[in-house]
Amino acid sequence: MKKNKIKILSFVAILLFLLWALKPSDSPASNQVKAVDDFEAITNKTNENSYDSYLKKYISEAKPEKTIKIEGENFIYASNDKFLIEENFEGLNGKAVLTPEEGMIKWEIPIDETGLYNVRIHYYPMEGKSSAIERELAINDQVPFEGADLLLFHRIWDNRFDKIQVDDRGNELRPRQVEKPEWITRPFIDSEGYYEEPYKFYFHQGVQEISLTSLREPMAIDYIELYQDKPSKNYEQVVDEYKTKELEPTKGQSIVIQAEDAVRKSSPTLYPLSDRSSPTVEPYHVSKLRMNTIGGLNWKMPGQWMEWEFDVEEDGLYQIALKRKQDQLQGVYATRSLTIDGETPFKEVERIRFHHNMNWQLDLLGEEEPYLFHLTKGTHRIRLMVSLGDMAPLLQTIESSVLELNEMYRKILMITSNTPDPYRDYQLEKRIPDMIDVFTKQSEIINSVADYLEESTGERSDKVAILHSLVRQLNDMVEKPDTIARRLDDFKVNVGGLGTWMLTVREQPLTLDYLVISSPDVELPEASATIMETVQHETGALLASYTEDYDSIGNIAESEQSITVWITTGRDQAQVLKSLIDDMFTPQTNISVRLRLVPPNILLPATLAKEGPDVAMQIGEEVPVNYAMRNAAADLSQFDDFEKVVGRFRESGLTPYQFDGGVYALPEQQIFPMLFYRKDILNELGLTPPETWEDVYNMISVLQKHNLEFFLPIDDPQAQEQTNMVPNATFSMLLYQNGGQFYANDQKSSALDSEVSMKQFKKWTQFYTNYKFPLMADFPNRFRVGEMPIGIADYTTYNMLTVLAPEIKGLWDFTVVPGTKANDDTINHEVASHTTAVMMLENASDKKSSWEFMKWWTDKETQIAFGREMEGLMGEAARYPTANIEALKELPWPVDDYNNLESQWKWVRGIPQVPGGYFTGRHLDNAFRKVVNANENPREALSDYILYMNDEIEMKRDEFNLPN
Repeated sequence: MKKNKIKILSFVAILLFLLWALKPSDSPASNQVKAVDDFEAITNKTNENSYDSYLKKYISEAKPEKTIKIEGENFIYASNDKFLIEENFEGLNGKAVLTPEEGMIKWEIPIDETGLYNVRIHYYPMEGKSSAIERELAINDQVPFEGADLLLFHRIWDNRFDKIQVDDRGNELRPRQVEKPEWITRPFIDSEGYYEEPYKFYFHQGVQEISLTSLREPMAIDYIELYQDKPSKNYEQVVDEYKTKELEPTKGQSIVIQAEDAVRKSSPTLYPLSDRSSPTVEPYHVSKLRMNTIGGLNWKMPGQWMEWEFDVEEDGLYQIALKRKQDQLQGVYATRSLTIDGETPFKEVERIRFHHNMNWQLDLLGEEEPYLFHLTKGTHRIRLMVSLGDMAPLLQTIESSVLELNEMYRKILMITSNTPDPYRDYQLEKRIPDMIDVFTKQSEIINSVADYLEESTGERSDKVAILHSLVRQLNDMVEKPDTIARRLDDFKVNVGGLGTWMLTVREQPLTLDYLVISSPDVELPEASATIMETVQHETGALLASYTEDYDSIGNIAESEQSITVWITTGRDQAQVLKSLIDDMFTPQTNISVRLRLVPPNILLPATLAKEGPDVAMQIGEEVPVNYAMRNAAADLSQFDDFEKVVGRFRESGLTPYQFDGGVYALPEQQIFPMLFYRKDILNELGLTPPETWEDVYNMISVLQKHNLEFFLPIDDPQAQEQTNMVPNATFSMLLYQNGGQFYANDQKSSALDSEVSMKQFKKWTQFYTNYKFPLMADFPNRFRVGEMPIGIADYTTYNMLTVLAPEIKGLWDFTVVPGTKANDDTINHEVASHTTAVMMLENASDKKSSWEFMKWWTDKETQIAFGREMEGLMGEAARYPTANIEALKELPWPVDDYNNLESQWKWVRGIPQVPGGYFTGRHLDNAFRKVVNANENPREALSDYILYMNDEIEMKRDEFNLPN
């Protein structure tokens, strides 16, 4: 017994020692950094349209002190009749002009004195699609510089309820964010965050014209004002003012503001989060979810801000501390700017640095000599905004380097092709005279960025290693230019890494637990947990993992009418859906929903075991008909209001779910291909986006002359399940544009043996046999570097490029795919789509309630709410490709981009699902590869595999007792 006690005590002692030894320090060496001078951005001097070039042109001009105000309703021109003047709009005392999401409005401005002016606007974010408002500014019909073509105006968001809701298991629920619009004054400022100060605009003496063109979302405008922005004083000057005013530090005052209680936010992504990493987080529970922090990876983009409200009981000087965690950016730092009641207290808080630390820590602003802030008695608002700070010039420099190196890469590519001969000396240094100079210059520039980062952060991290790696390669290529051709792939990877570096460093995540506003004599709370608190926390969390149900989402209590719904995507999607169910569906219908998050492959065995759900969501388009053949899916056309419900979708979205006179699912998402192209490269080559396939052939010769490529979508057969390969998108569009189809009208056999099909199959394979298109390619990345300046891809590629390729923002666009010209000179742009669906199982216990749920889920309002919530939760990369026609209109697409989408969607056709149809895509690919890899005759190859397709269709129809 005694030995056992000794063993237990020894074990506990060792455990406590390990916890202490392994616990990271709260004051890492990385926080001890040197103060260094600001880095000056090094950019391409030839870009005359940049803001830097614009400022240099007018730098000697006066900065008149006179403020000039233009009332919104006094416009001289509007491009359509949707620009309306309204009196006392939303509490405004006076008139305002309501501007829609498309169109242009223009005003005249009398300028008494020539010079540089800042411009600000008093606006109201009218109800729209929940995204930031975008406008383009022009002066005398000319956009003055790059940046003025995209001005952002934020909306204001807050939690839907004042108090955080709790589910019936005691877990706090993530509060939905709702818009709380109000009149806002905002200067015209850089939307990318590269320039901290508001833009300066040059106006010549006399009557000038200023116009705003709507790019996205409506807004009401009270007035526009030309003024001079006053620079902030430094802290020393403010301290002198404190002394002059005889202001003294307060005593005994302490105000703790829970960060999750932010009252205003610039984005719906800034919702409270649950953090269970430490027992010191407030509020805390060992096993239940508590919404106790805010920010994190959601609070990372320049310009995003949050605001907190607090009451001060005593006039005087206070210090400010933040309990925070910055565990994402090692080797760089996150930056925030602080304002109180809309004013910057002093210059030093425009760039507050938060260095990397895996643990929670309490940062007192000013550190060893804390800053003091003057607060009067009453209510105040403190705002923290994401700022690039010292990183801005570094990012500008690297962005310029990426564009210049990519341009040089394309010049080399035009000589060597993307598969250069390793034994050939291309004499690149002679054929591209400026190549060595560009490499030398860029090596020095990138090295200077790396040196600055090392000096300012005090460490050499992976963020700097990427830069040094490219510097070494550039130096080697300068010394040995004959090796450049065979190192081209490595060079492309390193330049791509530089683009990824930009993405990483531009994002500035920071998590907050609470803010403390206190008198200097008040002792601040401890941010880190003691060893005993940590042991209790870890032990309690371990025990709770055996008792808590983490599969069920939200409330699990059942009402009289109840259904079970399975979802197979991520937890974020499930939580958003459950929140919508509890807020909208259950109160409206009195039907409770037990939502479960399950793996995709569990549906079939569960259904066979009669343990399946009533409704399955987000399933592949091949599933419903396969289940229908087995009498496992319910026919939705039996419901009285079916025809009304399917009017929400295009016929192409329903095609895959129709079988033997019934419809066995409703489409949730519908995705189809579009043509993406680089405007800058096509302009450089004198090309325009092709309207027809003849235009494509003409373009190919020009592209290949410069060793550039056109991308056509092609699947990797190794990356797909053997039974689920869909017919190739290129072949599908060629087939449909020429009047072909995949199956006979009775769906009992393949229709690919038609003459149309044979011709289009040959045409498809010739892109790869005659024109040597690549069989595998990473289109987004090759599009990004310019190797493939044009290609056809799913329209969701738009979201990826918007988020992951910021360096080519504004340099690309998308439009309808090339079409086939008919005899009457019309052009057919048909493409095939692929979808996901929501399906009711045949053994559903309550089909009426299940149908009510399916109707609600595919309804316009629900799809809009889900799409906006997902984009708010995960950003633009998660923009929802809904199949609901009306809902897609209301998702936050820029107007021009939505119009492009709508133009293509009209031409979309679905591919029917038939028994044995899974062989169609697979054997179509087999026939294609026989032609491309084995030089087989296209007609013979396809004919051989059509036999297999027909055999499988016939066999499956026999298996399920269907007539042949």
